[in-house]
Amino acid sequence: MTTLADPLVRLDRISKHFGEGETRVDALRAVSLEVHPGEVVALLGPSGSGKTTLLNVIGCILDPSSGSMELDGELVLKDGAWLRRDLKRLRLDKIGFIFQFHNLIPFLDATDNVALVLQLAGADATTAHERAIGLLKYLEVDHRRQAMPAKLSGGEAQRVAIARALANKPRIILADEPTAALDSKRAAIVMDLLRRVAVEQQAAIIAVTHDEKIFDRFDRIFSLRDGWLESETNSLQTA
Repeated sequence: MTTLADPLVRLDRISKHFGEGETRVDALRAVSLEVHPGEVVALLGPSGSGKTTLLNVIGCILDPSSGSMELDGELVLKDGAWLRRDLKRLRLDKIGFIFQFHNLIPFLDATDNVALVLQLAGADATTAHERAIGLLKYLEVDHRRQAMPAKLSGGEAQRVAIARALANKPRIILADEPTAALDSKRAAIVMDLLRRVAVEQQAAIIAVTHDEKIFDRFDRIFSLRDGWLESETNSLQTA
């Protein structure tokens, strides 16, 4: 059983290459890291450094070439081979995803966008609707619960997207440029909400970002270059 001291994400020498021979590209090279409950960490690096590839491996979307991985106390990958046959279920059970663009379904209101995830996981309509309302309230956007995505501001839509990511109570949240489309004020609100989720729900949040205005919101920052994990920085502050 995972305790507060145990990492929710543990990577051991994760590597990923595309192609073979002269066309081979090494996107990740023996990356090892741990992220614990309550932490909000960032993946930084120039374009092509391996950030998004690493996020997709952690999200069980991309098959690594080698290495092992534990998620929420479960060994899910060993020596480059998945130990789970149903990766879709694994993602549904353990991981929430947040993207740069909210990707809300345009013909469903805010509540139904969140409730749909719960229904796909097997919840009945009433239970799904009640939890969706509760999450929207938790993220301080329940006053917009009947609004269609086109009527939401950028910050409101991103909060609905966070509610959707939390629907099945995952303890691992993966965010790909979650504030890139927001101004400074709305970006700060979103990051403060993610911090609240990490602390109150003892979740691990891993974000790929280039957004310098939020660097001070992370506990640790991992820097990648050419597939290598170059450095780890605590509480990076910008000038």
